[in-house]
Amino acid sequence: MTIRVVIADDQAMVREGLGVVLDAQDDIEVVGQVADGRRAVDMVARTHPDVVLMDVRMPVLDGLAATAVVRENHPDTAVIVLTTYDLDEYVYRALRAGASGFLLKDASAQELADAVRTVAEGEALLAPRVTRRLLTRFARMGPAETVPPQRLTMLTPRENEVLVSLAGGLTNAEIAGELFIAEQTVKTHVGRILDKLGLRDRTQAVVFAYEHGVVAPDTGR
Repeated sequence: MTIRVVIADDQAMVREGLGVVLDAQDDIEVVGQVADGRRAVDMVARTHPDVVLMDVRMPVLDGLAATAVVRENHPDTAVIVLTTYDLDEYVYRALRAGASGFLLKDASAQELADAVRTVAEGEALLAPRVTRRLLTRFARMGPAETVPPQRLTMLTPRENEVLVSLAGGLTNAEIAGELFIAEQTVKTHVGRILDKLGLRDRTQAVVFAYEHGVVAPDTGR
């Protein structure tokens, strides 16, 4: 299947450059390019893409607000946040709003294409070390949780292990290998974790794990 992508960035050169890279991939098609968040929301509604590359700083409607609208109205569309700085507070807030991960604008063509494929498959783009630094820094900005939320106590020991592995940036296949279980079993556990914690996707599960002390902030485990 061809992965359909919308690119939202207020810099024409960035949009066009990303478009050229992605259109050169046999399995990826750019179905729209827009210059602000409002147009991104409208474009998603018209074209129903699999993935949106969303700049964080845009006029009319910023990337954070646009991400929230897209994820609320089109839950099957994944959002990758684009940024020039890996510790941008906007990126952390976008992850909380439902973005599947973020990508630095200086990423290579291969990294860009692989990122699109990763989130299109339902995975979170949270493996890079810079993501862990970002989550650690901004998860500690809010009030500390001294008592685990009731929802967290609903997880089984195995589901807690899977959540810890998710927070470490592991894919389903990697979690399966680490815990010596089938990949389909991992998918089942992830689904139950999201249901019990009242979360939309695995990225929000990772943010939740950092915010509530499920993982150590300095190591991610």
